[in-house]
Amino acid sequence: MDPLSEIIALLRPRAAVSKPISARGQWGVRYAAHDAPGFTLVLAGEAWVRFEGSEPIRLARGDFLLLPTTPAFTLGSAPDIACVPVEPSAEPVRHGEQEGEPDFVSLGGSFAFERVNAPLLLALLPGRIHIPATEGRATRFGRLIELLAEECGGDQPGKELIVQRMLEVLLVEALRWRGIGSQAMPAGLLNGMRDPALARVLQTIHADVRAGWTVAELAGIAGMSRSAFSARFGERLGCAPIEYLARWRMAIAKDALSRGVKSLDRIADEIGYESASAFSTAFRKRLGCSPGRFARAPAALV
Repeated sequence: MDPLSEIIALLRPRAAVSKPISARGQWGVRYAAHDAPGFTLVLAGEAWVRFEGSEPIRLARGDFLLLPTTPAFTLGSAPDIACVPVEPSAEPVRHGEQEGEPDFVSLGGSFAFERVNAPLLLALLPGRIHIPATEGRATRFGRLIELLAEECGGDQPGKELIVQRMLEVLLVEALRWRGIGSQAMPAGLLNGMRDPALARVLQTIHADVRAGWTVAELAGIAGMSRSAFSARFGERLGCAPIEYLARWRMAIAKDALSRGVKSLDRIADEIGYESASAFSTAFRKRLGCSPGRFARAPAALV
């Protein structure tokens, strides 16, 4: 399994909330910041979204907007329209004129991840991912949006389940969309995967997390000198190669502990520690608590 697939599998993303958002006429709403990955898929019409300190963005039919963490923002029928504060809701929302056919329709909501490792994904992404319909239409992403819009417009049995699953696929497609490379990309896995030499190293690390990798061995896989490799890895990934390995091992361990289905000996063996004692010492040093305490109350320790 490739590194991105492994992290997605570890996080088990799901569309926690998805609801239709429609509007008619002149309207504008303002949302406060909230700590949840949000998304909007425009099914009909257009609207304008503005984040604090940035220019407004036009959202048109077929556009997809993903916010790894949702800052305060406004959404309205025009770039500078007056906005009223509203609260997030899990129910369908209608803005502006309440009668008549809406001239704007979108599917909006939020994704949820396994809490113990949610920071892993959020740290990999830019502040927002905006995929305009003009760039996504000819791709797999565009075809997925068309299928999702078709499903949302119908009323077949199993509609809610299919919409949920298609949104989850759409999330993964957004994360690997080629245009994300042109956006401000923080140091992290996605940044590293766009460098062919580092991608080989990351594939190698994830293929055998138990191995006692050295910087020299990994530099050889990258086809670089040790110093050049360390510098590039740090720039693209935001940490040293062996530190990345340690973080990934702990991410696997945290997931296993939160599920409570493996012994400490087994976890230690699977991620490359010689014993449960060695693993416990490393875990306590990095997380500030013992594996046992983490397993009993993982949500409180994230």
